[in-house]
Amino acid sequence: MSARPGPLSLAVQLRLAGVRPGQRLLVHASLGGTGLRAEALRDALLGVLGPRGTLVVPAFTPQNSATSRAHLARIAGMDEEEVRRFRDRMPAFDPARTPSHGMGALAEVVRSTPGAARSAHPQTSFAALGRDARRLCADHRLTCHLGEESPLGKLCWEGGQVLLFNVGFSVCTAFHLAEYRIPKPPLRMYACVVNLPGGDQWVDYEDVALDDGDFERIGAEFPASAVRRARVGGAATALFSIPDAVDHALAWMTENRR
Repeated sequence: MSARPGPLSLAVQLRLAGVRPGQRLLVHASLGGTGLRAEALRDALLGVLGPRGTLVVPAFTPQNSATSRAHLARIAGMDEEEVRRFRDRMPAFDPARTPSHGMGALAEVVRSTPGAARSAHPQTSFAALGRDARRLCADHRLTCHLGEESPLGKLCWEGGQVLLFNVGFSVCTAFHLAEYRIPKPPLRMYACVVNLPGGDQWVDYEDVALDDGDFERIGAEFPASAVRRARVGGAATALFSIPDAVDHALAWMTENRR
């Protein structure tokens, strides 16, 4: 059996996959079945991106919600009083301490690395390491999960890239930005627990109704010429431009969503 790639050979494979110094790179990764340690992948990515680059990961906390699938799964089977007590005990989002939920080991390692920045949205925060980490994560408004005033929006305007590592387009967060660019996008109410001067409180707010149910189809029709595919550490990868992904998703949604 061949040995698992060390940090140097992993970095070489990332370069061959299209990762370049100075990129602002949003990574979605699942390390299950790869044998890779999240710390090794983080270090290899940072090594290739170099001092001018920035590594960004989703650090979402969908359980901090009254309506998300993650929250509804937690309260399944509870009666009304049990739900009330459960929600009363829910801690407010803390950018410095609250773990991400369902984002994978790499996201958690990046989030918890000393010096990492994290945006302040209580449901759809991002974490980042590198030159532009703090600027990209700053000023993430409550009423803009994944729109122009989120780290994702900044990455798009600045020509960022996405690396899908052992995952498919169903988790491609970049497609959500297209939902904000649809004329008169559908809106919905959200609720989460935030820390306010008077203590932890539930806050209701309105934002775009996010729907990832067709993302796999959108990705399947993304032009092959716009996606650089490779294998890194035995895992399939896809690298592409965030602006290209958003433009494609917007055209697809405009044509196919009703």
